[in-house]
Amino acid sequence: MDNNLLSEQLSYNGDTQTVTHVHRIDYNGSTIEESTGNIIDTFRPRSKTTTSWIRIHGLRDTALIESICRAFNIDFLVTQDILNVNHPCKVESHTDYNFIVAKQIGTDEEQMHLCLVQGANFVLTFAESESTLFDEVRTAITKNVLRIRSRSADYLLSVLMNTIAGNYVAVGQNIADTLDDIETELLGEQNGDEVGSRIQAQRRRYMELKRVVMPLREQFPRLAHAEAQLVAKSTHPFLGDVNDHLTYVAQVIEGCRETLTSLVDLYVSNTGLRTNDIMMQLTIVSTIFIPLTFLVGVWGMNFRYMPELEWRYGYPAAWLLMIVIGFTVYAILKRRRWM
Repeated sequence: MDNNLLSEQLSYNGDTQTVTHVHRIDYNGSTIEESTGNIIDTFRPRSKTTTSWIRIHGLRDTALIESICRAFNIDFLVTQDILNVNHPCKVESHTDYNFIVAKQIGTDEEQMHLCLVQGANFVLTFAESESTLFDEVRTAITKNVLRIRSRSADYLLSVLMNTIAGNYVAVGQNIADTLDDIETELLGEQNGDEVGSRIQAQRRRYMELKRVVMPLREQFPRLAHAEAQLVAKSTHPFLGDVNDHLTYVAQVIEGCRETLTSLVDLYVSNTGLRTNDIMMQLTIVSTIFIPLTFLVGVWGMNFRYMPELEWRYGYPAAWLLMIVIGFTVYAILKRRRWM
């Protein structure tokens, strides 16, 4: 990783090809206005009585991202963190804004970099690519659900974070349910050959979710101690609700860790049992054929004077003897319950 303190140039280190575009919603208790476009003059902060939610999709246009951040007095290091898709999740409280780095996790192993900046009367959301995660929030603002337009930017931040936490809850529950299905399969009589790879896939998802949730769970309470003009006391219960969801996901993660450990042990145990069963079957076959191989070896010697060579009934007698010996060994093994 390059030292970002030695560079004045901003660079996006992701690989998505989403063209940077901006959506803006300005609202108060009585009005709402939506606009789109990439002209930065139209995206400067509005009056203190209006809350602005600006959604930026795509981070390829670093010049536009830098212009938006400058318009809202966001410092250079935070702008670098917005463009760094590999940055770990965190929560920071600055004098004029709160800054959150998060991830949107898909049902598969994909992640999307998300950043939220909340000021006194604005919220900026930066998404690495096109996302529908916050569409319900936009609908709620449009329809003024629970009088959301009468509330301030800190409440909007709590709603957005609640949506992100809901995404983590869904992913955590999906991992837990999948692990339960795998456990049921392992405890059954038939175990698929792909169970091991499925366990590893869920382990990777578990590790990704843990890396995202645990830092947010530890740092999110900082917002309750932010500057008074940024987070009002009336918003603390809503932030507490988000923290409760993060705590719940952390508990699900801990349960998944224990389940994964037991599943790995169970899978290894089942594999060992199957191996032992195969070895037992091979041993039984070998045990039956060892005396037969001995007899064939004796009669296969080319000595001139062998009584059985001149005996008229030697061949059928040899077959009869080998069959009797084979069934006798089989009966002994069956009686001792070795097969």
